[in-house]
Amino acid sequence: MKRIAIIGTGPTGIYTLFSLIKNNIPLCISLFEKAALAGVGMPYREDDNSNLMLANIASIEIPAITTTYLQWLLRQNETFLARFGVNKHTLHDRQFLPRILLGQYFKDQLFELVNLASALGFKVSVYKSCKITDIEASTQGVKLWHEEMHDAKLFDFAVIATGHVWPDSDKANQHYFPSPWSGLLGTKIPAGKIGIMGTSLSAIDAAMAVVAQHGEFVKDRENTLRFDLAPESQELSITLMSRSGILPEADFYCPIPYEPLIVATQHAIENEIAAGSKSLLDRIFKLVTNEITLADPIWSKRLALHKLNADSFSEAYFKDRKRYDAFRWAQYNLAEVERNRQEKRTVAWRYAILRLHEAVQEIVPYLDDSDRERFTEGLCKVFIDNYAAIPPESIRRLLALRDAGVVDILALGHDYAMDLQEQRTVIFTCGKKVSFDVFIDARGQRPLQTKDLPFPRLRQQLILANEDVPQLGDDYSLLAPRVARGRIAFAALPYLMKNHPFIQGITASAAIGEIIAQAAMRSALRTKKHSNSD
Repeated sequence: MKRIAIIGTGPTGIYTLFSLIKNNIPLCISLFEKAALAGVGMPYREDDNSNLMLANIASIEIPAITTTYLQWLLRQNETFLARFGVNKHTLHDRQFLPRILLGQYFKDQLFELVNLASALGFKVSVYKSCKITDIEASTQGVKLWHEEMHDAKLFDFAVIATGHVWPDSDKANQHYFPSPWSGLLGTKIPAGKIGIMGTSLSAIDAAMAVVAQHGEFVKDRENTLRFDLAPESQELSITLMSRSGILPEADFYCPIPYEPLIVATQHAIENEIAAGSKSLLDRIFKLVTNEITLADPIWSKRLALHKLNADSFSEAYFKDRKRYDAFRWAQYNLAEVERNRQEKRTVAWRYAILRLHEAVQEIVPYLDDSDRERFTEGLCKVFIDNYAAIPPESIRRLLALRDAGVVDILALGHDYAMDLQEQRTVIFTCGKKVSFDVFIDARGQRPLQTKDLPFPRLRQQLILANEDVPQLGDDYSLLAPRVARGRIAFAALPYLMKNHPFIQGITASAAIGEIIAQAAMRSALRTKKHSNSD
């Protein structure tokens, strides 16, 4: 049997294993997990999350493994679900639930897959608390080292599925956290002035981690949510901040699976890419505007979409939200989203932009430097705002915190400075100074480069091949160095983000896993063919 290594047992590793098993050709598969618990994945670990932190994806969107997420939930007993604040009798497939619970699903799915694989003749081993420290591509195969192993272990094919990368917890202290996953959840945060950089779901979750120590959310008789601040925590003040000072909108109702695009089809985009990099962004923007106009001519006319270009569209898109108080807009948007969900009504322009973001992403590697910068500063921001819409319950909780006088928002603008002092963080913006007792950087995952790779031998191989960012084939296999071709699939999402800025998420993990499994099978069959010919 050909030997496959999967480094990381989060969603990407699990979907890769699932797709390998579906091929029904027995393999020897080793899965390596550096954490003590396999199958959960960093975003869903209990140590890094609380029940207040919601997954930004519902069962209807999660590709099924051995069962759908909803089917798995319905198999659980009421007492187990109650631990996560979930009522079994009100479950439905569009519900946003705690991230920890989703982690439990993936953990169970991994071990169901292991049992299924064994029954089909596969040999699958899961190594927990086993951190891979180095990787090297060779003519004999892929060599792996882990912490307790001096000699390399050889595999025919390796999948790097290491997931998110956050700053080490040792860079954090009681006054500064370089990410919400750098020990925040296990630290007692005093009731003082708390600054959170970011206004996305990650930032809101950081706020939830803090407020959970100082009060509780309660529903009154009218089912209105409020936050009761503990008497001893009256000094608690949380400021969310970003350049624009706007909040994400609530997740909106739409048909799933997505309806096909009519104008900006895969064929149309491939034709524009084939026509060359010159003016590629502007040509693609015409497809985008035509798609949105066809879907929602009234909104397009109100926005004067036909007069906009790839640079001005972003400003027009955010104009109304910037005019209003962020919380007032959030309240209006939440009411609209809930009304549309009850009526199963889709806002056509929002749905069009949602379907466009993955289609347009394909042009990013082909943009010249100027257009790439224009895309990042313009159209990219619109797409991110649209697909990163957050659970309505997260908006509802944020509004309850505002009503309790606990949270506010600061628009930093583009010209601000931050001074990380020993016991406080000071922000200078718009001619004023704001000081925080505790500061949390919650700006999310940043794209990483070859120099950031934690595997010294592979990092050196890529550097010698002049690869600042790993260059991949359509099947996510490394193209360089040559010795790695057909042997290493690179699915570590932070390293893919430069050319695929929207690649994060479970649906992306499932798609990547399926593609990589096909690459692994081709490699295995190719090796078998060469062996037979010898």
